[in-house]
Amino acid sequence: MEFSPVSPRLLYRILSIAEAITWTILITAMLLKYVLLPGDFGDGAVRVGGFVHGLVFLAYGITAVLVGVNQHWRPRLMLLAVTTAVVPYATIPFDRWLERRTLLDGAWRREATDDPRDHTVVSRLLRFGLARPVLLASVLVVGLVAVFTTLLVMGPPGGES
Repeated sequence: MEFSPVSPRLLYRILSIAEAITWTILITAMLLKYVLLPGDFGDGAVRVGGFVHGLVFLAYGITAVLVGVNQHWRPRLMLLAVTTAVVPYATIPFDRWLERRTLLDGAWRREATDDPRDHTVVSRLLRFGLARPVLLASVLVVGLVAVFTTLLVMGPPGGES
């Protein structure tokens, strides 16, 4: 028996809640900057809030795709899951919607079944990664850092500095 401390459902739920929390941080920082404390403190609050939110936003997107592949979601559903992170707090009701439709049920798919979706290249890669969790986590973290770094080099949204 293998020990898996984090199920697909729990991982998705943690990131959907974290995404909503970082929206609160970012919105609060924006209120500080534009309403309560214009100036350097407000700018710093938005930079920190934006940094944290951006990092969690990308982690949520990666998680939505990872869980979506595992749960055999259609690509359009995975895209919808990622898109919910763009709307403040939308990840939580979407998580509940997935839950009601049992789209988060089940364990990690570590072995192929007769289901043709288990025989795609993406599903094989997922099983390969699940068999090597340290490697999978490392690849995901490196990918997250690479995308985040690229976005930071491109500059903040809206061209603000």
